[in-house]
Amino acid sequence: MPKPSSEHVENFLKQLDHPLKPEMEEVRKIILNTDEGLSEHIKWNAPSFLFQNDDRVTFNLHGKGFFRLVLHRGAKSKDPVDLRLFFEHAQELLEWSAPDRATIRFTGMNDVESKRDVLQAVIRKWLEVSG
Repeated sequence: MPKPSSEHVENFLKQLDHPLKPEMEEVRKIILNTDEGLSEHIKWNAPSFLFQNDDRVTFNLHGKGFFRLVLHRGAKSKDPVDLRLFFEHAQELLEWSAPDRATIRFTGMNDVESKRDVLQAVIRKWLEVSG
């Protein structure tokens, strides 16, 4: 597998036609500024962020009028674990699709800005507990 590269993500975003592209670029900056151990690549036809060589946060671009971030534990199955208890402070932000998989929905730049600080805190905690 080639080394993850921000250049691939930048090229992907240059070609992307999405109404919330500026918002996605801002969320990308927020994520990359959360932890220096993060890298990025394109996975599942969207930007995805790796921590310790495992995908942990991936954009989902399939909504109309919104996009999501998917917080997960990588592409391969792992032993089940319930991460919800670590995120009681952010329950209004997270939608849980499984005990170890959550999404965060964004609808516009005001929404991104209002979630900025809690988003960074959630991602930091996700990186800590999702390995």
